Amino acid sequence: MKKVRRVLWILLALLAIGWWLTPGGPAIEPGSVLVIDIEGAYVESAEPPLVARLAGDPPRPLASLLSLLAVAERDDRLAAVVLRVRALEIGWAKAQEIRDAIARLGERGKRTIAYLEVESLGGNLEYYVASAAQELFVSEATRAPLIGLAGEYLFFGGLFEKLGIELEVERVGRYKTAADTFAGREMSDAHREMAGALLDSIDAQFVAGIAASRSLGLAAVRSAIDAGPAEPSELLAFGLVDGTLRFDEVVARAGGGPTVTEDIYRGVDPASVGFAPVATFALVYGSGTVVSGEGYTTPTGASVLASDTVSKALEDAAEDPEIAAIVFRIDSPGGSALASDVVWNAAARARKSGKPLIASFSDVAASGGYYAAAGADAIVASPASITGSIGVFVLRPVIAGLLAKLDIGVEALTRGAHADLQLASRPLSPASRARLRREVDSIYELFVKRVADGRPLDAPGVDEVARGRVWTGAQAAERGLVDELGGLRAAIARAKTQLGIDPGADVAIVPYPPPRPLAQQIAETFGQLRARAAGESPLAEWTRRLEPWLAAAAERKVLALLPFALEIR
Repeated sequence: MKKVRRVLWILLALLAIGWWLTPGGPAIEPGSVLVIDIEGAYVESAEPPLVARLAGDPPRPLASLLSLLAVAERDDRLAAVVLRVRALEIGWAKAQEIRDAIARLGERGKRTIAYLEVESLGGNLEYYVASAAQELFVSEATRAPLIGLAGEYLFFGGLFEKLGIELEVERVGRYKTAADTFAGREMSDAHREMAGALLDSIDAQFVAGIAASRSLGLAAVRSAIDAGPAEPSELLAFGLVDGTLRFDEVVARAGGGPTVTEDIYRGVDPASVGFAPVATFALVYGSGTVVSGEGYTTPTGASVLASDTVSKALEDAAEDPEIAAIVFRIDSPGGSALASDVVWNAAARARKSGKPLIASFSDVAASGGYYAAAGADAIVASPASITGSIGVFVLRPVIAGLLAKLDIGVEALTRGAHADLQLASRPLSPASRARLRREVDSIYELFVKRVADGRPLDAPGVDEVARGRVWTGAQAAERGLVDELGGLRAAIARAKTQLGIDPGADVAIVPYPPPRPLAQQIAETFGQLRARAAGESPLAEWTRRLEPWLAAAAERKVLALLPFALEIR
C-alpha cells in the first residue's frame, strides 16, 4: 500500500511539474468561456491573512482579480466571460474598480454576462457590480431587492454611562465626531451634515453607474429603487435585468464553447496574450489600522499598517535599481498619529530617489491613512473612496464610577503637575486638561503642515477642508485633496506618464512587502486563531467592525483615526 501511495505522489508531482513547464500555462481552446466567481472579501495585500485561510474563508487580493480580468481582456481565445456575482464584503471603491475592469472586457470585444446569485434584504452593492456586464441574468430564486442606500451609526454614550465610565475627549475639528460615537447618544449637527453628504455622493455615483450600464435614465433608476423590486419578474419589468435563467443556461448562452474556470485560468502566462513589460513598478500595501512597529496582522487576523514594516517597504522599493516607480496602495481608516508621521517621513525619503511615488486609495484612506499618503507625488482615488478626516483626537476613559459600582477601592498618588494624565480613576485637573489640549492642537498643526507640504494647498487652505471632515474621493478631488479619480490602474498610468512611458505600455507589478514564506506566517499566527460562528449576528458584525476603533482608543494615544465605523449598504 505504501508503494502505491508513493507512486501516486510521484505521478502527481510529475503532472504538476509538467503543467508548470507548459509554455503559456494551461491550453485554452478558441471560443472558450471563462467563468469567474466574484464573492466575499477582497483585500489590499499580497497575501490573504493566514487566520482567514485556515478558517476556510480566505479573502482574495483585489489585485489578483484585477490582474485576471486584465489578462482576459487580451486573450483572443476567449469568446465570453461569465461573472457569477454572490454576496460581497467590500466597499464602494473596490466595487467601482471591479465594475471598471468588467466594462473594459466589453470594450475589448469580449462578451460579458453577469449572473446575480444573491438572497438578502438588500442587494445594492452586488447588483451595482453585476450591472457593469453587457447582459445580466438572475436565478429564479434570487431575492435581492434594489432598495436604495443606508448608513447606520451606533452611539455608546448611554452604555458607558450605565457602566459608570466617563469619557474625556479632546479633539480638533467639529467634524472629528469620535466624541459622538463613544460619548454621545445621538448625532451632532456636524456629524449629520457629514454623513448625509457622504451618502448623497455615493448614492449619486450608484444611480449614475446603474443608469449608464443599463441604458436607463436617472429618473427611471430612482423610480425602480423606490419601488424596491425584488422578484425576477419585477427586476425585468424595470429593465434592471435581462431575464431569468439557470447558471448552466447562462454559460451555454455565452457561446457554447469549452468552459474555463477561474482557478485554471490563473495559470495562463500573461506573456502568452501579449503582455510585454517595459518597466517594473513596486506596489506597496498599507492596509488596516495604523500602528507603530512591525507586523502584518492583529491577533484576530485583521491587517495592520505597521509603521516600520511599511516604511521599510517604501525605502526598499526606492533603493531597488530594478524598480522604476512606486504605487502606495492604501486601505486604512488611520490610527496612531505618530505611526502615520513615521510612514509620511518614509514616503518623503522614497521620493528623494527620484522615482515617482503615487498614492492609490482603495475603499478607505482617511485620517492617518491620508496622513501617510500626503507626501506622495500624486494621489489617485476612486470616486467612492472614503478619505480626508484630517484631524486628531484623544479619548480618555475615567472609570471611577465603574470601580464604585464594583465596590473596588482606589487611591492614586502623583508626582508632577500633570502626572494625572496617566490615571484612569479620576478626571483630569483643569491644568492637565489644558496640557492635553495643547498636545492635540500641536499634532493637528503638524498634520495640516504635512498635507500642505505635499498638496497644492497652503495651511489655511488645508484647514478649511480639514477639521476632521470626511469626504468621498469625488468630493476630495473638488477640494484639492486628490489629484485624479480612478483605481489602481489609473494610479499606475499616472506613474507611467510621470516617467515618460506610453500610458498604454505594459509594466510588471511587484508587491512590497512580498508574500512571506508559509512557515513564517504560521509562526506569527500561532495562537491567534479564533472560532468562527457559521452565521454572524448583527451585534457580532458591529463588534467586528468597531474592533479597530475600540483597540486604538484603548491605547490612550492621540489618534488620527476615522471618527466612526462607516458602512453604506
